[in-house]
Amino acid sequence: MTLAAALAGTVGQAACRQALALGLDVSGSVDGPEYRLQMDGLANALESPAVAEALLSAPEQPVHLAVFEWSGDSDQRLVQDWIAIDSAKALSALAHRLRNTPRAALAPVTGLGPALLYGGTLLGQKPDCWKRTLDVSGDGKANSGPRPRDVKDASVLRGVTVNALVIGSDAQPTGNQAQDDIAELSAYFTAEVIQGADAFIITALGFQDFENAMTRKLLKELQGLSLTELRPRLGLKRRQTAGVSH
Repeated sequence: MTLAAALAGTVGQAACRQALALGLDVSGSVDGPEYRLQMDGLANALESPAVAEALLSAPEQPVHLAVFEWSGDSDQRLVQDWIAIDSAKALSALAHRLRNTPRAALAPVTGLGPALLYGGTLLGQKPDCWKRTLDVSGDGKANSGPRPRDVKDASVLRGVTVNALVIGSDAQPTGNQAQDDIAELSAYFTAEVIQGADAFIITALGFQDFENAMTRKLLKELQGLSLTELRPRLGLKRRQTAGVSH
């Protein structure tokens, strides 16, 4: 059975092919203009032609999206509860909400560990989705609550892929300092935050580059599930050929 035929056979089952929770950093290092660049940038990225096409490529098995903000140990705010992106209307409604969400007063500190736990709990509401992904954006290291590395084995994060969008400083340091800073922060997120066999990091050299980086990240996340990942969901058996699994 081909992948296309297998997918066609699931029409009418209202399957969720991926649950994607997006966590946005609103700690004290993010000022008002940067907040808007982040929220509007996410909205624009979601509605970019390539991302919209990927989101709407299989409306019978839609991607489910949720968006939350995070800062301190107990400061997380759900901006958009789970929504199935099964039509252009649904996507437009989500983008509209993001563009019109005012900033809330949250603690100025950076609680990456609690943000991971919050995102994992949110994804726990979608156990039947074929893939569950937590996407955390951030411009600094944790300084509040448990460290990210100390929550990686939490039950709410089991089976969850954690990706990151690492944001560098908008200030333009002299020489190679900007690249050095983003490299250091990326190394931190690699060691402390991301997890999963196909987990990855995308970098943005400042909030002005957030929309472009988010677009690239969403496209990578929405490339689709491989046939290997789809087999158990579609009841397909594995074939063995010369010792190689297919």
